[in-house]
Amino acid sequence: MAKTDIARRVYNHTWKLDPIVRSLLDTDFYKLLMLQMIWGMYPKVDATFTLINRTSSVRLADEIDEGELREQLDHARTLRFTKKEMIWLGGNTFYGRKQIFEPEFLAWLEDFRLPDYELTKRDGQYELSFPGPWMYTTLWEIPALAIINELRSRAALRSFGPFALDVLYARAKAKMWDKTERLKALPGIRISDFGTRRRHSFLWQRWCVEALKEGIGDAFTGTSNVLLAMDNDLEALGTNAHELPMVFAALANSEEELRQAPYKVLQDWQRYYGGNLLIVLPDTFGTAAFLRDAPDWIADWTGFRPDSAPPIEGGEKILSWWREKGKDPKQKLLIFSDGLEVETIEEAYRHFRGKVRMSFGWGTNLTNDFEGCAPTETKSLDAISLVCKVSEANGRPAVKLSDNPAKATGDEKEIKRYLRIFGEKGRVEQLVKV
Repeated sequence: MAKTDIARRVYNHTWKLDPIVRSLLDTDFYKLLMLQMIWGMYPKVDATFTLINRTSSVRLADEIDEGELREQLDHARTLRFTKKEMIWLGGNTFYGRKQIFEPEFLAWLEDFRLPDYELTKRDGQYELSFPGPWMYTTLWEIPALAIINELRSRAALRSFGPFALDVLYARAKAKMWDKTERLKALPGIRISDFGTRRRHSFLWQRWCVEALKEGIGDAFTGTSNVLLAMDNDLEALGTNAHELPMVFAALANSEEELRQAPYKVLQDWQRYYGGNLLIVLPDTFGTAAFLRDAPDWIADWTGFRPDSAPPIEGGEKILSWWREKGKDPKQKLLIFSDGLEVETIEEAYRHFRGKVRMSFGWGTNLTNDFEGCAPTETKSLDAISLVCKVSEANGRPAVKLSDNPAKATGDEKEIKRYLRIFGEKGRVEQLVKV
């Protein structure tokens, strides 16, 4: 396959040549898995997703032109799943299972289109939200984040000439390849690409994925990006995300229902998928609270994805919980995925090697690490912490507590109520860089 000259393409690009979102498959695989469950079990639930810029020092509305943002969002709304994409979704094997997507769901998906959005400006920030039926609004999360991040990159690169761009990408490629060589030195390492939502650009993510495929071989287990998985004959990876327990909790009619919401999610998930998709995401309302009240049957699941606690500290708590439940951690799986950098991966790998099976979902620091690469100093290419979270469900406020209070989202009054119910144990504030 001929490689794209990214620097030349960036210098020459026009919006018509390079729409940021090219396909509805340009999303994370877990969104499609969750969507099928939402479609099948909760089609009447409404859910609003809202953009949150946790790097508030970056004034997005000053860096990104509103007209360009609307053009890109409107273009995404014109997309439909193509015949080729539908055939691939229906006929491919995912996690060892054929036809993981039901024929009735795929028939519905053929006519899917992203719903409308609401966009305003306030104090240098964009207020962007997606209200409507949950089974439509859920697919806005990833393209919305990809659009904002790439528009920010494009704005920063406009002042660069073709040679400066060439130098920039040459340095970024060398930097990424150096990381690849370090990872290759770790026997048995398992790395996947989780970098869609905060990538520098689609073309850059594609380059990184293809480089990892060549650079670390079988140690590269796949990508969360469905389009890149299809185009590069890779495994599409991902299970579920925080939005499920956030919505279930928002819909709870009592404190006991609220306390049980994280486990109700897993019951529904197991009913739908089972098999190799039984991965627990425990930190929506705090990992300590989750483990404290977790039913015994959860210990039979394949593994955990500790997402917001420090990898070693969070992982060790899960290992201890497995042992308490009479399970051998060596037969279990930990998937690390929170703001990973090579140093973090190396440290966790060495600490847990021989204790538990491991996999690393490498995100923003894979697909958007341009720090120190520009010929002239600029902070505009540095990655920021941008998320798109459920803010309400059926008109009720949604909350995420997280193991890191700096990642909490939701109404302050509701956050206090959730903390009273779930507790503060194990929550440690850390700087959120990406």
